[in-house]
Amino acid sequence: MADNAQMKLGRKAVVTDSRTLRLAAYLSPALPPPPPALDWTGGVTEWGMMCNDRLGCCTIAGAGHAIQVWTANTGKMETVADPEIEEYYAKWDGYVPGDVSTDNGGVELDVLKDWKSQGLDGNGLLAFADANVVNLQEIRQAIALFGGVYIGISLPLTAQTQDVWDVASDAGSDASKGSWGGHCVFVASYDQSSFTCITWGALKTMTLAFWLAYCDEAHALLGKSWLGTHQAPNGFDQDQLMADLKLIR
Repeated sequence: MADNAQMKLGRKAVVTDSRTLRLAAYLSPALPPPPPALDWTGGVTEWGMMCNDRLGCCTIAGAGHAIQVWTANTGKMETVADPEIEEYYAKWDGYVPGDVSTDNGGVELDVLKDWKSQGLDGNGLLAFADANVVNLQEIRQAIALFGGVYIGISLPLTAQTQDVWDVASDAGSDASKGSWGGHCVFVASYDQSSFTCITWGALKTMTLAFWLAYCDEAHALLGKSWLGTHQAPNGFDQDQLMADLKLIR
């Protein structure tokens, strides 16, 4: 049985912006369907905690894990070192090193905006677009096209001890109703019955029922290192997406 009760979370409440692009607007009927199953994590055995065992920096750790996945699949895997993770947590989420009162987590949308404008340890984010969290085919398409999806989940207390995250069978009990808090993870693998994310230095699988119950935001990320090698197929309008981004201030 898993024991993650002492691990940190750190995703603040979902913040939306009407200007954020929607992934569905750039997926045409000509786009081939995503494979039934896909795993961009293959062969990687060391992901690293990225400080998320001691700090509520999951919004930065999730970005760090995205960079690992992209670079592992396009060349040699790059890992953002813990001091840099903490540095970006301070710069983007307001953490003051050594002051526990400022260890309050971050907002995914804010982190993505900062990443896009500033880069993260030399790793550029060209764009991002929101995926529909309840459209599982769209989520799989985002993973297939972009090497993963950056998500937010409102974890229940039961997730602390589950080897596979699932909706508890005793969902009516008081214990199952409790909320653990918001968490940010990068999802880089799926099949027809589950999604698998990277968190706390390891892979964690969640059922489709868990996803639909607790995932409340999902962002497709166009990483510079990824798109340099994995060109989008016909049916995804990358040029239009980049043009639309120029209109957003």
